[in-house]
Amino acid sequence: MLTNIISGFSICLQPLNFLILVTGVIMGILVGAIPGINDTLLISLLAPMVMYLPPIQGFLGLIAIYCAGIYGGSITAILFRIPGTAAASATVFDGYELTKKGQAGKALGTAIICSAIGGLFSVVMLMTIAPALAKVALQFGPPEYFSISFLGLSVISSLASKSPIKGILSALLGLFIATIGMDPMLGVSRFTFGSNFLLSGIQFIPAVIGLFAINEIFYQTEKFVRKKFATKSLKITTQLPSFQEFKRIFTTIIKSCGIGTLVGALPGAGATVAAFLSYGEAVRSSKYPEKFGTGIIEGVAAPEAANNASTGGAMIPLLSLGIPGGSTTAVLLSMLIIKGLRPGPLMFLQQSQFVYSIFAGMFIANLIMIPFGLFFVQVFVRLLRIPEGILYPAIFIIATVGCYSLRSNLIDLWVMLVMGILGYFMRKYEFPEAPLILGLILGSLLEINFRTTLLMFDNPLIFFTRPISGVILIFAILAFLFPFVRGCFKKK
Repeated sequence: MLTNIISGFSICLQPLNFLILVTGVIMGILVGAIPGINDTLLISLLAPMVMYLPPIQGFLGLIAIYCAGIYGGSITAILFRIPGTAAASATVFDGYELTKKGQAGKALGTAIICSAIGGLFSVVMLMTIAPALAKVALQFGPPEYFSISFLGLSVISSLASKSPIKGILSALLGLFIATIGMDPMLGVSRFTFGSNFLLSGIQFIPAVIGLFAINEIFYQTEKFVRKKFATKSLKITTQLPSFQEFKRIFTTIIKSCGIGTLVGALPGAGATVAAFLSYGEAVRSSKYPEKFGTGIIEGVAAPEAANNASTGGAMIPLLSLGIPGGSTTAVLLSMLIIKGLRPGPLMFLQQSQFVYSIFAGMFIANLIMIPFGLFFVQVFVRLLRIPEGILYPAIFIIATVGCYSLRSNLIDLWVMLVMGILGYFMRKYEFPEAPLILGLILGSLLEINFRTTLLMFDNPLIFFTRPISGVILIFAILAFLFPFVRGCFKKK
């Protein structure tokens, strides 16, 4: 295996291949930072051009975009409270609060280094234990997917430490919104009010843009009515965490890398679920959980390490079993098949040069992401110097264009606007937004796997009698109750 790894690195470091990697990283960061335009869209647009390149060169560019695109979403999430990608949604909670404290440079530096570590960790796991992790992923059926989704929802009580009841209500609202559209089992419409546009459900990206970006614009507009915006003269430099800070967040990073890699290896879970699970685990295991959401670097380190670690994790079932974990890996799978490369266990033997070149390309892409990330952060930081009276209308236009470009559908704009108004009032009455987003993400996974399990086994106790599902479910229940129990002890 060592020979294959060395050969893979030597191929990637050839001048043309390295230039393709650098270009892919740059494109991924820029596209990831633009709300509504993600790595999946860019990879899909570039797929026809890749057809004319040799397989290794074409896939090196796509893999670099995939890795860097996940990180790029954190830049606007931290600076403007607008997650460029869905995977950066959890980064908003502490990243933007750090910006408000004047520590945007610290938040951006933490995001860069943790994203790189998460990506490198997952690639190492991909190189060493891909077949083993693929076998574990094969053990997951509908009961296990339901349990892992429920584990994600157990984060609610941690994310809403000020008022768990408000957090639960917010999550229930998110679960309700996730039911809008076509029933996945019966094929009948639900809560669409006769609109054909709502049959496909509420799209996640417009909802996130509305809940975070439009909500923030409304909030800042209210400040404008009361007091004129002031022109800011900020000078922000990206700061990597100090040795003491890195030592403090090291355990959080490692745990998040593990969670991200494992969740990424589960088809259908993805980087967004990994980010929220890691953020919730960071809150639960922290000595000062009440500080999360107020602006601490642990709140940036956890989701950023996890969402980038999910990229390597997602490649495990793709290459080992030919099973895509999400929309981006589904596009990559189609490209592999078109190129005549059949993913599966034999691919590691028959196409070892290609496989290990991809591994090496992902490793190099995560390394060069650091200097280019530092450079492009300075470009985006300059936007903070624009007077707010000009900046926020511009953000509104960009968000609107990005949202409309997804499907060229006016309904998405209405969803964005309604979610923005909803988010504004939730913020005003101190209802946490994170549980709503989490409910919206996990709603369809919960429903489909719960109903599929009952149809397959006709036994509600099957969730506890299957070993993997039972252990995850018990842990999820304990994790949900833990903040309540800890609060009772603190009161006593």
